[in-house]
Formats: sequence, structure tokens, C-alpha cells
Amino acid sequence: MNRQARRQIAWCLTGALILLGAVPVWAQETLGAARDLYAAAAYEESLEMLNRLRARDRSVSDSRTIEQYRAFCLLALGRAEEAERAFEAVIAAEPFYSPSMKEVSPRIRSAFTDVRRRMLPAIVQQKYAQAKAAFDRKEFDAAADQFKKVLDAFNDPDLGSAANRAPLSDLRTLSVGFHELSVSAATPPPPPPPPPQTVVVPPPAPVVGQIYGPSDGTVVPPIARRQTLPPHTRPRTEIARGLLEVVIDEQGEVESAVMRLPVDPNYDKTAVAAARTWRYTPATLSGVPVKFRKVIQISLEPQR
Repeated sequence: MNRQARRQIAWCLTGALILLGAVPVWAQETLGAARDLYAAAAYEESLEMLNRLRARDRSVSDSRTIEQYRAFCLLALGRAEEAERAFEAVIAAEPFYSPSMKEVSPRIRSAFTDVRRRMLPAIVQQKYAQAKAAFDRKEFDAAADQFKKVLDAFNDPDLGSAANRAPLSDLRTLSVGFHELSVSAATPPPPPPPPPQTVVVPPPAPVVGQIYGPSDGTVVPPIARRQTLPPHTRPRTEIARGLLEVVIDEQGEVESAVMRLPVDPNYDKTAVAAARTWRYTPATLSGVPVKFRKVIQISLEPQR
């Protein structure tokens, strides 16, 4: 059978499979299926599937995982040089990724770490150059973030003693300085919103003829200029207490005086008469003199 005939038979068989509802091989190939093959120690089959998946458009995360498992398969197949190049692709795409012990065997992790230790110094220098370029462009927010990542990289254990030797030791010092400059030069946050405007309520205007008292908090009480009670002359055997109420007018004179709590009939008359002669600086409301009711407590001590 010649080549042309075989080709026609192949096309016929392909058409028959499609008509019978056969699922094409590529439709069954997923990253999960490739990982399952690796877990089942089918390294050749897993690698072939990963290579085909690699050729398609994938997300950044899937691409990293594909390269990662390609390296695992290559290492398991004894193809160390190819595995190293696959590890390099993983690290170049995501420099600070490192597989956990749960993901891989100690042998694979050791091989990955060896490659990462070799690559990290150059990666740190590259990241520093990118951060410095952002700083030079006055993109201070981006520069601050990138210098922070460079400084974090110096704490990576895989960088080891290289972090304390030139040129990395010099870059660490420069990164600290440029990071501080970037933070201070970054765009300041927007100012806080203005405080709510307070409505100033004007003090109440005095009401003509109204008599104010101590409970009116906006009133400035009167100040006594003369307020002397007469002495009591009748002998007493106990303390006597009383209350004398006076109304002080707008001129500071006593308009009225009343004993609200009597002490002694004779003394009460004398005290009221004396109170009518008292003088005050008048009470004020909003600077205007007003009438004010004031209560004076009287206490008569026993005479001995």
C-alpha cells in the first residue's frame, strides 16, 4: 500500500472516530491529569503531556506549575541538566517561590534550592535596578514597593552569606536609603475631609422685665458691692437658719426683699430693711443688665 493510500485511510479513520463521538486526546489533557501521572510515577507520560500543555497559552500560575512538574519529571528520569533549566524557568518567573516539603521529596527540594542559590544574587541585583529606575522616573510609590521587596529578599535564607558580601552588601545599604527617600517622596494621602461646620447659636436676648436666677446658665450673676446683714441682739440658745430673697434690678439696687424662711420676727424685719440698702454690680445677659433673684442664707449662732 503506497503512502497516498495510507494517508487516505488515516483520514477516513479520523472522520469515523469523530462521527462516533470519540473525544480528542488534547481535550483530556489538563494540568491536573499531568500531576496525577507524576504522582503515579508515570514520568515519561507526564512529561509529554506537560510539554504539550506548555505550548498553549496559560496563566502565569499554571506556567510556573507546568515548569515545576517538568523539572520534577526530568529529575526523576535522570535528565539533570534539563531539570536544572526547568528550575531556572520557575525561579526566573517567580524568584521568591520555594516548594514546601509536602510538595516534593528532599532530593527535589535540594536540587531546586541549589539552582535558586545560584540565581538569587543576580535576581536581587536585577530587582534593585528596576526599583532604582522607578525612583529615577519619580514613580515613588512603585519605587518604595520595589525597594521593600529587595530588602525582603536580603532576608531569604537561600541568599546566604552572599547578602553580606559585595556587591549585595552595598546594594542593601543603598536600598535602605532609597526606600526611605521613596516613602517620604511618595504622593501624600489626600487631606482629611473638613470638619463639619458648627452652627453658632447666638446667646438669647434678654427679655424686658424678666427676673433671672442662678439656674439661668447664660446669665452673669450680680457682684455684691454692699451686702451686710445686721447683728442679732437677742440671746439665743441654738442655731437659727433662714433664707432672705432679694430681687436686684438693672441698676444694681434691691427692688424687693422677702424672708422666705423666717428666723426671728424682730430680726427678720431688721434684715429686710437692711437688704433694701444693699448695692450690686447688676447681672448681665449678653452684656445687657437684667433683673436677678438672689437668695442669701442667714445663720444666727447662739450667744454665750
